[in-house]
Amino acid sequence: MASVHRTTMTPTKLELITRWLPEQPWYAGGAGGPELVKAGGFRLDDPEGEVGIEFMVVVDTCAADPVAYLVPMGYRGTPLEGADDEALIGTSEHGVLGTRWIYDGAHDPVVSARLCALLRGEATPQHQSESDTPDPTVVVRGTGPGAGTVVALVRVLRPKEEAAAGPSGCLVAGWTWPDGSPARGVFATVAPGPDAVRSR
Repeated sequence: MASVHRTTMTPTKLELITRWLPEQPWYAGGAGGPELVKAGGFRLDDPEGEVGIEFMVVVDTCAADPVAYLVPMGYRGTPLEGADDEALIGTSEHGVLGTRWIYDGAHDPVVSARLCALLRGEATPQHQSESDTPDPTVVVRGTGPGAGTVVALVRVLRPKEEAAAGPSGCLVAGWTWPDGSPARGVFATVAPGPDAVRSR
């Protein structure tokens, strides 16, 4: 199980995402740039213990109606070989682990593999800020063991009632709006096929 360190990161994850987010094709904000707050998410374990994996929800509060984004991230101790520049969110100095290269999870093969494993029932979602603590609020629906999984990440999250949170073959989780109200919605949809992760 991966450990969650109580330490600093410079720059912070929110600072890195604030710079990176407006460059993404699915960014829904205006030219003024986002004002982000952390709103939820979960973690997955890398069986090799090399890559930190986090699925973070951030909310842009500068719009008339706050917008929630899903940002999966892979934290690495060395650069990801062969990764394009667009895959890198940024680098940060971790108070315990030193320099960390932080990649968009859709471009990180370990993050993608563990997400596909989760959707097949072969991995357990972990609490975002507690070590060795499963997160039962993260729910996989309508999938199971199979030859492969094609995953479409939902980058701009839409809240839905849990009873109608999405189609069969989806990942459902929650976040909190800035006013404190809870929300749940579909984080990813799934179709059969060779393991692959993309954004939508």
